[in-house]
Amino acid sequence: MQHGTHPCAAEGATSRLLIRQGHVIDPANGIDRVADLAIADGCIVGLDPQAFQADETLDARGLLVIPGLVDLAVRLREPGAEHKGTVASECRAAVAAGITTICAQPDTAPPIDTPADVRLLHQKATAAGRARVVVLGALTRALDGEHLTDMAALAEAGCIGVSNAQRPVPDLLVLRRALEYASGLGLSVHAQPMDATLTRGGCAHEGPIATRLGLAAIPIAAETAALGQWLALVEQTGARVHFGRLSSAVGVRMLARAIADGLPVSGDVAAHQLFLSEMDIADFNPQCHVLPPLRSQRDQAALRAALADGTLTAVCSDHQPHEIDAKLAPFAETRPGISGLETLLALTLRLADEGVLTLREAIARVTAAPARILGVPAGTLSAGAPADLCLLDPDAEWELDADRLHSRGHNTPFHGWPLRGRVRRTLRGGHTVYLADEDPSA
Repeated sequence: MQHGTHPCAAEGATSRLLIRQGHVIDPANGIDRVADLAIADGCIVGLDPQAFQADETLDARGLLVIPGLVDLAVRLREPGAEHKGTVASECRAAVAAGITTICAQPDTAPPIDTPADVRLLHQKATAAGRARVVVLGALTRALDGEHLTDMAALAEAGCIGVSNAQRPVPDLLVLRRALEYASGLGLSVHAQPMDATLTRGGCAHEGPIATRLGLAAIPIAAETAALGQWLALVEQTGARVHFGRLSSAVGVRMLARAIADGLPVSGDVAAHQLFLSEMDIADFNPQCHVLPPLRSQRDQAALRAALADGTLTAVCSDHQPHEIDAKLAPFAETRPGISGLETLLALTLRLADEGVLTLREAIARVTAAPARILGVPAGTLSAGAPADLCLLDPDAEWELDADRLHSRGHNTPFHGWPLRGRVRRTLRGGHTVYLADEDPSA
């Protein structure tokens, strides 16, 4: 999908579908009630329509009907690392988890730093026919942190923003010029604040667990030092910046202060940071090797509180699929990252079960809020919006089996976890792109 193109117009859908008596939760419009939902020509018609002639009717009694999820941070691994994942495999995993829009990060091999790279990714996503893929272009050429990309050309090709992913931009003059360039084009910049020198060689949170295990540590200052530099330049340039995957109490305090000061910034948190902490690496579990590292339980509590009070507006998967061998080594030598697409919804619903958020707030954090951050027409069931939604059984209990993930990457620390809430059907543009009844792994 090209940025700026209305998704409904491209679907070619002609069927008229009525989803009957589902519990519709649409946080963008404050809707939380049992209703009929009508869809025509790939778009939402509205709730409880009068005299709507449907070609097909779905019985949704006992199910939640919610907007398709929007995931802010996904590594598709293609091009360059197809042994870890492909556009087709990861889009298939996304829709099986109720995710209909995914934001592809630019740190592929080669990075997404030319219009041709963007067009190729869009073509592959269209061919896959599952989730919508929106693309972040590289902030600097080859993510080298030194030479700016042609952001105007990337925007023209369909990029919805730019990022240097986890690569640093050590020269603050280069970073300032990048922010000014992006701001002039109306592009948002997505940043994962990590100071390169304080992160280098580390693999665990600086604290008693890392000390006891003899693991090289990454201090919280690696996040906050970089965040401070970014915020200073945001104040100078007025650029719109989204800070992804924050991990620390101090980091969210800095973000809250910047928001209170009126800076055009926002932040998200990876789902695994809300349920795991440094304690989970105590047995050298390589599935818990992530970047930024799992921090203290105090930091975890602060992240949950920041999500509840709105400082952090979204939850993402930070999906990073790996082949089996990438996790078969001593902890420090394994590749960081979790295959997170297929646990995003269940973990977010668990936040509601645990009283961190209300159910409507939890759904908002993975639908309307990330769509707003990306500036895309998704995450809502408003009349005229693309009919991207999922039907889920909120009471279905299941146990995560890493071997049965749809993603090519089976690297997850949540293997064996009891979860609640299961996707039964996912629609994109009014068409069913996932049906649990046809899925042997469901």
